[in-house]
Amino acid sequence: MSSRALPVLHGEGGLSRYLAEIRKFPLLSPEEEYMFAKRWKEHEDPEAAKKLITSHLRLVAKIAMGYRGYGLPTSEIIAEGNVGLMQAVKRFDPERGFRLATYAMWWIRASIQEFILRSWSLVKIGTTSDQKKLFFNLRKAKNKIRAVEEGDLTPEHTAILADQLGVAESEVISMNRRLSAPDASLNAPLRSDSESEWQDWLPDETADQETRIAETQEVDERRELLATALEEQPEREREIIRARRLQDEPSTLEELSHRFGISRERVRQIEVRAFDRLQRSMKNALRDKRAAMFEARAVSDQSGAEEPRAVK
Repeated sequence: MSSRALPVLHGEGGLSRYLAEIRKFPLLSPEEEYMFAKRWKEHEDPEAAKKLITSHLRLVAKIAMGYRGYGLPTSEIIAEGNVGLMQAVKRFDPERGFRLATYAMWWIRASIQEFILRSWSLVKIGTTSDQKKLFFNLRKAKNKIRAVEEGDLTPEHTAILADQLGVAESEVISMNRRLSAPDASLNAPLRSDSESEWQDWLPDETADQETRIAETQEVDERRELLATALEEQPEREREIIRARRLQDEPSTLEELSHRFGISRERVRQIEVRAFDRLQRSMKNALRDKRAAMFEARAVSDQSGAEEPRAVK
């Protein structure tokens, strides 16, 4: 998969031009996305891959803007996010039933975060999992509780943040001091004659209406497929799947072995077999649904293309 023929971001000076350029690429309907993803997966069609990538460049830019507070060029953050998007497209399986955007978000964020971790000194970041978690979450958590004081946090804010992030108060204090320089830079004016600050331009990370509608439709579709596939399972398998996979607090193998009068190993075997059958059933149902959708669309397009015969 090549990045040739994609929009090129020439440093910070070309950011506005790049953002305007990627807005010209149309978003794909679910049917179009499925068709292009199939063409890429089955035939490695480069044009199909390009359609998938360009239609999601705006998603990369939106995610990348949320990482502008780490003192790194936005153009480089977007470029790294685009690398993650290409990895997502390369591995995306359209038969699994979810949209590319849902799958790609993880790859985009992972690529950007890995770039930031490489770019910052380990002395600044720290090496433990708690410190890395703080590195990416402390600023956002501070904004939520309006902890905007300069220098050290107040004891009250420190306690709240430590509780929300699940780390020790000493870790919060230490990381806040490490990040104090980048945080201060967010308060710098955009220009010498401007009252606007850089932090005023940080994006709202909540999903827009279009994204929320698409995600809701996807969740509803998967729930419908799951409910139908469950009803096709034998009663015992259905109950075990629900108890082990679909409850907030899954039942233990021991509990189910007593309930059904079988060994724990037998419960585990039934669970694995039933879950595999459930996945196959959902995948087949989704494929049939997509095929019917494409057939209906093809008939509609053909009907629309037929011109009425002239009356003699």
